[in-house]
Amino acid sequence: MRTLERELKRRARAEKLKPLGVVVTTLAILLFIGGGIYLLTTAGGADDNEAADESTTPVEPAALTATPVSGEKVPMKRSSPLPETVTCDYPDDGEASKDIDKPATDNVPATGTVTITLKTNQGDIPMELDRAISPCGVNAIEHMAKSNYFNDTVCHRITGGGLNVLQCGDPTGTGTGGPGFKFAGEWPVKDSGLDQNTPLVYPKGSIAMANPSDPDANGSQFFLNWADSQLPPQYTVLGSMTDEGTKTVADIAKNGIEGGGTSDGKPAKEVRIEKAEVK
Repeated sequence: MRTLERELKRRARAEKLKPLGVVVTTLAILLFIGGGIYLLTTAGGADDNEAADESTTPVEPAALTATPVSGEKVPMKRSSPLPETVTCDYPDDGEASKDIDKPATDNVPATGTVTITLKTNQGDIPMELDRAISPCGVNAIEHMAKSNYFNDTVCHRITGGGLNVLQCGDPTGTGTGGPGFKFAGEWPVKDSGLDQNTPLVYPKGSIAMANPSDPDANGSQFFLNWADSQLPPQYTVLGSMTDEGTKTVADIAKNGIEGGGTSDGKPAKEVRIEKAEVK
């Protein structure tokens, strides 16, 4: 019975993390109802792969394409600076998918940047993480990288359309894994004054945390925007990829989705992080 309960919880977590909250695929429809703006989406990843499985003719993966999105871009700087150091909190959150200690919580730097390069089998993805934007998130990712948490892990999901991301950071490669702790949302989830239900543009090259429909339940999974993506501002921004990193991820998108999916699924060619190097 306990085994069944664990499996049901695992599947539920996978479904929540898969859509980066609620938003999953290529069709985003804005409805203006009673002065509010509501984002409606269609889930295409599972259907795409199921259709491919049912077909008797193998479907060759096709390059993903990005649908142009409009709207205000997520600010990549805080409107008001934080103190030089902050205190972070990393409460327990389920079982760790890979052994790791919790990050430091006191006197966490809130200035400067951290350079982390994801050395993958598809090319390098250099990232510049900005402590001034989300110090606790950057602290956690830096700690996990230094602890070899991301080494020999796959990026399990890629999407195209209006949501154009490569999702990584889960040692299980299933979309259900995490480090056994969580941390609260930062910029632009907190302090930005932005309407959390109004979709914004996470710009090409930006990096943000994935979460299971709860902006305060960040773990180890993050997503890399290979083109502009439209999402509500409920995903903590960490920084940006370099031009080299953005090109690497865009090239990965050109390989398409396993099984010939067109919007959401497993990369057609495995993307494995061989090592995360911190400079």
